[in-house]
Amino acid sequence: MAKQVKKENTKSDELGEKLPWKIKRQYKVVFGCLLVLLSIGLLVAFISFFMYGQEDQSVVTALSDRNKPAENWLGKVGAFLSDFFIYKGFGAASFLFVKLFFITGAFLVLDLPLKKLKSTWFWDLFAIIILSILFGFFANSIPELGGTIGYEMNQFFQDYIGKIGTFLVLVFGLVIYLLFKIKISPDSIKMFFEKKKKEFKEDIDAMKSKPSEDTSGAYNLEEYAVEEAKDELDEAFEEPYLKPTTSQFEVNKEALKPTISSYSEIELEPTLKTEPKVTPTTNPSLEIEQPVVTKPEPAKEIITTNDEAFVIEKAPDEDTVEENLAAKLVADFGLFDPKLELSNYKFPTIDLLKEYTSVGITINQEELEENKNRIVETLRNYGITISQIKATVGPSVTLYEIVPDAGIRISKIKSLEDDIALSLAALGIRIIAPIPGKGTIGIEVPNKNPTMVPMKTVIASAKFQEAEMELPIALGKTISNETFVFDLAKMPHLLMAGATGQGKSVGLNAVLTSLLYKKHPAEVKFVLVDPKKVELTLFNKIERHYLAKLPDSEDAIITDNSKVINTLNSLCIEMDNRYSLLKDAMVRNIKEYNEKFKQRKLNPENGHQFLPYIVLVVDEFADLIMTAGKEVETPIARLAQLARAIGIHLIIATQRPSVNVITGMIKANFPARIAFRVTSKIDSRTILDSGGADQLIGRGDLLFSNGNDLLRVQCAFVDTPEVERIVDYIGAQKAYASAFMLPEYVGEESSMKLDIDISERDSMFRDAAEIIVTAQQGSASLLQRKLKLGYNRAGRLIDQLEAAGIVGPFEGSKARSVNIPDLVSLEQFLNNEQNNN
Repeated sequence: MAKQVKKENTKSDELGEKLPWKIKRQYKVVFGCLLVLLSIGLLVAFISFFMYGQEDQSVVTALSDRNKPAENWLGKVGAFLSDFFIYKGFGAASFLFVKLFFITGAFLVLDLPLKKLKSTWFWDLFAIIILSILFGFFANSIPELGGTIGYEMNQFFQDYIGKIGTFLVLVFGLVIYLLFKIKISPDSIKMFFEKKKKEFKEDIDAMKSKPSEDTSGAYNLEEYAVEEAKDELDEAFEEPYLKPTTSQFEVNKEALKPTISSYSEIELEPTLKTEPKVTPTTNPSLEIEQPVVTKPEPAKEIITTNDEAFVIEKAPDEDTVEENLAAKLVADFGLFDPKLELSNYKFPTIDLLKEYTSVGITINQEELEENKNRIVETLRNYGITISQIKATVGPSVTLYEIVPDAGIRISKIKSLEDDIALSLAALGIRIIAPIPGKGTIGIEVPNKNPTMVPMKTVIASAKFQEAEMELPIALGKTISNETFVFDLAKMPHLLMAGATGQGKSVGLNAVLTSLLYKKHPAEVKFVLVDPKKVELTLFNKIERHYLAKLPDSEDAIITDNSKVINTLNSLCIEMDNRYSLLKDAMVRNIKEYNEKFKQRKLNPENGHQFLPYIVLVVDEFADLIMTAGKEVETPIARLAQLARAIGIHLIIATQRPSVNVITGMIKANFPARIAFRVTSKIDSRTILDSGGADQLIGRGDLLFSNGNDLLRVQCAFVDTPEVERIVDYIGAQKAYASAFMLPEYVGEESSMKLDIDISERDSMFRDAAEIIVTAQQGSASLLQRKLKLGYNRAGRLIDQLEAAGIVGPFEGSKARSVNIPDLVSLEQFLNNEQNNN
């Protein structure tokens, strides 16, 4: 049989040699480079999948839709490949495919035999399967680790042999990999532990046999014998002399080297007899070590015994530091208290909030029964039968949870959204198919008589009062009538959007009220931007308690769009300064830094201080983008990306966060989003990246998204008189000397001085001035059209007009303001200028 096999192999080899289509060297290089580049691309796609995989789920399902951008670094193809290999494949173990493709490509490029890769491919595929099942076994909550294959194989094994059996199979697979691939045998493990045990024994024996140090400098029995023969020399010790005739020193020559270097009383002189057998004592290195050797030592206690040759020496105890400086300061003065300056500050009382009479959910049994019957009847008309239905009554919406019979497709129920709304004659029917975490389908139906959620009931709830959060915010109540509280510090930024009049400003007031009821003025500061000039002006009364502003600014609440740019850039400077402080303190976030500062481990003389949280609130962000554009976008993007760790959080409200208002870079850093009612599904997808906001009923009804889950919340209502009472109560108390000062920022334009000599003015300066004053609009494009000039010359004319004071400074995309009202005033202005010069 063996001979026959050999003959068949030789025949196949001969056929292989005769075949004309043998792969050329160029094709190997091309294919190898393709595999290497594919492995690099897969690595990039896999890494970005763990960062943006959840955002790209909609892109994977709609791969041909070019309107949906992908967050994956390799684009839509990277999102598809990473979803195929990791989510639908082997999970995190798919990174081994990168290694396999790279090595195979390298072998092809270097023209190495591919037969050597058989073992590598086999064992790496074996490791991929084992790791996938292992991750699927230990990481049920994170499906990306094990992938679909790992999860299904894990479930398959558990169905037949249980969890313990699956675990034993995994252990057996790992043992096979360790024995055959890594070559770890029981003998090698045994030898390793025996070697460690032997080394440990040798160390113990060496410590036991180490001689004790005494003032006589005796080290072993041979030296004792030498010293007994030289008692007279030991009394004088004027000149050390070593006898080269004794064989003891020749035998122990190497052992004597460390004893001489640690001898404490003999003064080494370079006057020893130069003989070959004692040359090590004349080494110059001994002279260098002499100051260390003769260093005075602390007095040692000598215990005498009956045997004169045996002396016991007791070494003195080392001096110990009782406590470090930080612990001593804490013991003397206690922990640093940032609230000490306003130690008598009192938080607003709950009585300041208005108490409404119609509070609480009233259950209308007839309405619930009627809606249930209509839903069941509508679904039955389309051939959908229900096994169970349950109603959960909320403040403004009732959730009907239905369990369809087996074999009913969910998509069929989802498509009946408009038909159910028609049968119920209700606005804002929303179907959740399925409800996350439950095996039911939800149908949200607005109540005929919705109940208001007062701010007082939300603030007084135990969930908010007992919340152990850095920046707790009580937003309202959920469908199940539970108070919804979240931590802004973990969001870390919040985007609020919705149509006009749907409750954005009330939501901002609810957010600010929550923080005022929970945080001390030393712990949080607000930077308020209010382009409408009327929404946030009430908070002016707490300027010296809670607000932050620029040093040269009069009002803490920013209403002028030109000042917003300086404020945002000042916040960027504050962010950089805080990161420098965190770097010096060797901590990673503001919570660890403040904790370290409270424990007095950071010196204020080195610039360290207690850092309050800073919350930037922008009421209408679209207006800023329209007036300032890129000048606002750049600092906002920097703050959104970097400011999370140092306690600067953004709350941005706008009507429709389209791409020209909030760019993709900014939007990616706002995972927490609040959507009030909008008019179209497109607007809902723009805000939440999913539909649903178009089905809301308004009046504070909102959807809260923090990642994938959507939560319907009825926003708490806080009226203007309530906010006024709260700020009056806080403003009447003792405050800081001034508002929290942000770092000073000097813009490029303010630092640039336009000083142009009259004699150097353009010949068409007067004509340009007349055109600008006549049109009352200062723009270079106007001069280009009217005077038929190029852009450079028109720009120089605008600079000269600004230097003369005829037009105002640059204001972004808006035209410059004109300071002279008419041509008569212009003529007078130019004549005065001529006379003065």
